[in-house]
Amino acid sequence: MSGFLGALRERLGEPGLLVGGDLAAYENDWRKRYVGRALAVARPASTGEVATVMRLCHEHRVAVVPQGGNTGLVGGSTPDDSGRQLVLSLTRMKRIREIDVANASLTAEAGCVLADVQAAAAGAGMLFPLSLAAEGSCTLGGNLATNAGGTQVLRYGNARELCLGLEVVTATGEVWQGLSGLRKDNTGYDLRDLFIGSEGTLGIITAATMKLYPVPKEKLTALAACGKLHDTVALLGLARERAGDALTGFEVMNRASLALVARELPQLVQPLAPAEWTVLLELSDAESAEHARGVFEGLLEAAFERGAVTDAAIAQNLEQAKAFWHLRESIPLAQAQAGLNIKHDISLPVSAIPGFVAEMDTALSTYMPGIEVIDFGHLGDGNLHYNVQAPRGVAPAEFLAAHEAAINERVYDAVQRRGGSISAEHGIGRLKREELQQRKDPTALALMRSIKRALDPLDLLNPGRLV
Repeated sequence: MSGFLGALRERLGEPGLLVGGDLAAYENDWRKRYVGRALAVARPASTGEVATVMRLCHEHRVAVVPQGGNTGLVGGSTPDDSGRQLVLSLTRMKRIREIDVANASLTAEAGCVLADVQAAAAGAGMLFPLSLAAEGSCTLGGNLATNAGGTQVLRYGNARELCLGLEVVTATGEVWQGLSGLRKDNTGYDLRDLFIGSEGTLGIITAATMKLYPVPKEKLTALAACGKLHDTVALLGLARERAGDALTGFEVMNRASLALVARELPQLVQPLAPAEWTVLLELSDAESAEHARGVFEGLLEAAFERGAVTDAAIAQNLEQAKAFWHLRESIPLAQAQAGLNIKHDISLPVSAIPGFVAEMDTALSTYMPGIEVIDFGHLGDGNLHYNVQAPRGVAPAEFLAAHEAAINERVYDAVQRRGGSISAEHGIGRLKREELQQRKDPTALALMRSIKRALDPLDLLNPGRLV
């Protein structure tokens, strides 16, 4: 491999290649479940340099693990322990190439941190609505490679719906210049959608053109307490009826999830007394602040009258609204502090969610008394993070090793019976690869493998992930 590394160093220069030393930031995943050993870390600063890296990898038959902010939850961007895989980090590619206000679009490189893309749009008087807890460190390329969702999918859609065009480097080092601000282009297969959500197995996204939106004139946020999960579904229906497209976010949190935050992060203020379910809802209106407030007040009043809501707290200013969202977004952090847990990023028809939760809560408490179900997520688009923690006093790592397979089987069987998906927004990576082989439609799997062979016949791009 010395000839390969020497060629890489010659092309990328000293800042562009890390060999030896402490590479833990690139070799360990965010959850600390996967620990790898990289041959080296390539850090290209341009699309041309990414293409050069891929040409050398193709020539020397070196496998590549593309990596953005390394915030993934399914082990999709962590090298294996062979010491023969090259990590290709895109974090030096962080330029905003263009903002076209008239076209309501922005073009940015894949290594741009999501929060920086949001800030660039805001600086131009526009909104880039993709938002998730890791936005301070995750990158645009990773968001697209996993088709990230986040908290505003209900109104604006996933990363796929926000993307207009891509620039991609292929397994052989060719560059597809598919950057475009067009909303209509029927000139053949939609290659953009092929690469979005492919988790770096088909090509390396180096830049993207994304949609922008007007900044809302008013944004209203509230926490609402509900006695039953059916009440949260009723509240969602009422919010859709009253607010329509102004409904931006609708998150649910069960009692155990907020209790965990109280234990692990006691400095965070929780404005409502503990309830079986707490809803975080947000409305935004790009036209009239007065109209938005009227809709919001009417919605909550009707929810109280119908018994769907028993208590509520309305954010009085932007700081309070941020605090409400921070409470919701701190649940994964509280889980990380509590130790390893079994994560389920599932999606179901909204109508099926109460039945699923009732069945699984009972099944898991029977399977292991004292087990903790940390259930929260984006009810508005049917995406739950149905996570399972060890009973008090049981070592998290031992619990995971002994019970993950059995618990996954129960949860995924129940999801499948209801027409749901085992991965809503986190992807497949290494964590769910075998599960996908068992549960995905065989014809779909065969088509996916055909596409992989056509675009990456040597299996150099993120091998062992997804397919």
